[in-house]
Amino acid sequence: MTPASEEGIVTEQSLTVRDNRTGKDFDLAITDGTIRAADLKQISASDGDGGLATYDPGFVNTASCRSSVTFIDGDKGILEYRGYPIEQLAEQSNYLEVAYLLVNGKLPNKAEYEAWAHDVTYHTFVHENLKTFMQGFRYDAHPMGMLLASVGALSTFYPESRNIFDEESRALQIRRLIAKMPTLGAFAFRHAQGKPYVYPDNELSYTANFLSMLFKMSEPKYAADDRLVRALEILFILHADHEQNASTNAVRAIGSTQVDPYTAVAGGIGALYGPLHGGANEAVLKMLRRIGSVDHVPSFIEGVKNGEERLMGFGHRVYKNYDPRAKIIKKAADDVFEVTGINPLLKIAVELEKIALEDEYFVSRKLYPNVDFYSGLIYEALQFPPEMFTVLFAIPRTSGWLAQWLEMLGDGDQKIARPKQIYTGERGVQYVPMGDR
Repeated sequence: MTPASEEGIVTEQSLTVRDNRTGKDFDLAITDGTIRAADLKQISASDGDGGLATYDPGFVNTASCRSSVTFIDGDKGILEYRGYPIEQLAEQSNYLEVAYLLVNGKLPNKAEYEAWAHDVTYHTFVHENLKTFMQGFRYDAHPMGMLLASVGALSTFYPESRNIFDEESRALQIRRLIAKMPTLGAFAFRHAQGKPYVYPDNELSYTANFLSMLFKMSEPKYAADDRLVRALEILFILHADHEQNASTNAVRAIGSTQVDPYTAVAGGIGALYGPLHGGANEAVLKMLRRIGSVDHVPSFIEGVKNGEERLMGFGHRVYKNYDPRAKIIKKAADDVFEVTGINPLLKIAVELEKIALEDEYFVSRKLYPNVDFYSGLIYEALQFPPEMFTVLFAIPRTSGWLAQWLEMLGDGDQKIARPKQIYTGERGVQYVPMGDR
């Protein structure tokens, strides 16, 4: 690309930039609402300065890839998987069908779905040596740490997974990962309770089998309430993918080195482990408990306005409207509480939401409930301890991570992740022998 001042040509979809250091104008092509960061390198003040770069901590306004997996319009509160509205999928689909959609780019027909469900179910068991590996953790090991380590360990059980450009092998690893995540998550849950691990029951559906591995005791067959199975199914669908968030970015960055999918997904689990990503729903529960009762909500709201309290579960970096997932989860919560009884924190949550949605302070700041506001209440009603919340997030997100990983592998624009930095340290410091320091 050449400076616009030299050629005198400005394309219709372009941005003309003047470098006030040199007085030169540059015409940068605009494609899909973006300019290529590499095009900025031509804007140079002097030979050898490497050209202009962007500084964008946290990638708040930088597109790292082109993707057709998930669409989000934060201003309008829209979330779509492969073009399908999340509301339709949550109401009419199930998790395995949504996983197929994310990975394969289309909804399956009946034969395709049956084959997919069979293949995933076939791989739910894990090698006994992996079970022994998990039993080696301390009795109080965090379930997410156990999941992180055991998913990473899977790469050693399936060394052929390194053949990432072998389509048949790649498809097999995807089925294995989606199948084994509930098993590993359930084993981690049982480990923390000192209970024996429960093997998969492949006569059950994906989510019903997961509940069986979590809660089965001495009964010959564990049968969860259908309403609880469906609620968990909906939560899995809602958490299956969410565009280029921190954990997905981690999977893509690690995957860009052409490592096996187990290692890449383990990196995603590591990112999700952090409280700013996967731990927000636990923070909501802590906030609701601190409020204590509906009577204390008004004073808490005033505390938020005065900067003395933090309102958890409201607002989102992407959504500037009501998170579409929050609306769906709120309804699922009603179904769960029909079975488990009302969580006393629900009344506080409903009152807090009511006031916040009517108060100009929050409305003007576009602080609407997000997916974490009600999900923690559901998980708690299902008898999950807070340390399991991120595991319940990671299990369904695996299909999204794998869909993004697959897309990255086939993207000719992608390179190994290697962001620039702005060096701020000293230069040319001379070494002084230890005795003279």
